Amino acid sequence: MDRRLLMLALGMFAMGTDSFVVAGILPSVAASLNTSVSLAGQMVTVYALTVAVLAPVMAAVAGGWPRKPLLVAALGIFVLGNAINALASDLNTVLVGRAVAGLGAALFSPAALGIAAALVAPERRGRALATVTAGLAGATALGAPLGTFIGGFGSWRTTLWFVAALGLVTMIGVGILLRSVPQPPRVTLRERFAPVRDIRIALTLLTTLFAFGGFLMVYNYSSLVFDRVTGGDERTLAALFLFWGVAATLGNLLAGRLVDRFESRTIIVAALAIAIGNFCLLPWTSAHPVTAVLALLVWGCCGWGLIVPQQHRLVKTAPQVAPLLMALNNTALYAGIACSSVLGGVVIVVIDQHYLSLVGAALIAVAFVLAEAAYAFIVLRARQAAPAALAQGS
Repeated sequence: MDRRLLMLALGMFAMGTDSFVVAGILPSVAASLNTSVSLAGQMVTVYALTVAVLAPVMAAVAGGWPRKPLLVAALGIFVLGNAINALASDLNTVLVGRAVAGLGAALFSPAALGIAAALVAPERRGRALATVTAGLAGATALGAPLGTFIGGFGSWRTTLWFVAALGLVTMIGVGILLRSVPQPPRVTLRERFAPVRDIRIALTLLTTLFAFGGFLMVYNYSSLVFDRVTGGDERTLAALFLFWGVAATLGNLLAGRLVDRFESRTIIVAALAIAIGNFCLLPWTSAHPVTAVLALLVWGCCGWGLIVPQQHRLVKTAPQVAPLLMALNNTALYAGIACSSVLGGVVIVVIDQHYLSLVGAALIAVAFVLAEAAYAFIVLRARQAAPAALAQGS
């Protein structure tokens, strides 16, 4: 395995850890800064929204910049943001730090994916992109539980110093290992969003947004949803996150195998349908250790098992712009995280926190409808294209 790709994957691991680890430390942050968990939850919103909005913008703005200095600068900004977080004494400063860290992630992520594709031969680009994006999935399996566990022994500030250290190690590694990197062709912002004009792609991206909005709404406030099992102990919550992360990794790997054997639609429909049922039962299953672990295993497997068939659907729909679609899907995912954190913060003020998963299930149900609508348009477009192809062939 190319060490340069592994270093880029470590950077994605750091970005993902920063996004997912906050869920485990929200009560500690709220208590330390004398605020509510709902308001502290906006740490997730600010970071995710910054990444979702700025990633395509910065990719277009910085398209002509030299790649290596861009990556080093992005990681430096990311480290600075987390250092601000770790030193902050009030919520406003924390939110500023989250925005700064999000800017670093918005600069790093699209550049890292572009570099990964440029470093290898065309026939190996798929594997190179998978290696780098695996860092994001690895953050759920290892980064978030480990960061939460560290916070249980120290404080939430220790967790954020851990994330900053990940970014610093990556920055040093990129500086040493990445020497000459090919300059990719510049893609304007309009060109980056051009594929969204295709109704099939737009509906598929909305499926990602609503599905992960539902999945991660519960995750963002999991310290409250699973409080009857954890008793407020962050180390116990970290153990639960570990089950969720391992299931997420296995679900992602299993989906990769299944998508080669079955239609993407079959896997998408099954994952969303099972997830809806699981979330509808979560108010009761989250009250007992055994059922809570089982629910987390199903949740992790279905949630992160959805990414591969969604990517497969996008690439099959428009293979000529596959890298742009991967970036847009990543933007939709982060937009879902941001929206879910805001909505979840409002919901837990209005209803019992243990029923938050019912709202998550409703969002996933919307994703189910959108996924089926996308499939209907895909079939319709294929039927319209068939006579034209036949006429051209004759």
